[in-house]
Amino acid sequence: HVQLVESGGGSVQAGGSLRLSCVVSGYTISSKCMGWFRQAPGKEREGVATFDPVGMVPYYVDSVKGRCTVSQDVAKNSMSLQMNSLKPEDSAMYYCAAKAKRFSWTPCSAVAEWYGDWGQGTQVTVS
Repeated sequence: HVQLVESGGGSVQAGGSLRLSCVVSGYTISSKCMGWFRQAPGKEREGVATFDPVGMVPYYVDSVKGRCTVSQDVAKNSMSLQMNSLKPEDSAMYYCAAKAKRFSWTPCSAVAEWYGDWGQGTQVTVS
């Protein structure tokens, strides 16, 4: 049974930091594209960051570049998103997602519809 469980969300003031965690059970993430997505009320789900295990390549949406760092802990089968200098516009429900790479050279998409496994989300509120 595949399960992705996010944690680490909360309420912070602008300029503050949060570290989100996504623990995965049911399969190893070492061969999976992993992504962080967020969805604010009334808005579409947006890709925030992805992590490609082949080459350990991160991707960030422009709005979070320089403020966020995505990382993977294979031993803990988990992925984290360190978010610094948070802004009110970062407020949203944050989800982690995973998808197996068809081939090693398959790029990891930042489009939500590409991913098949999702967590339940963790709320981030910045005031």
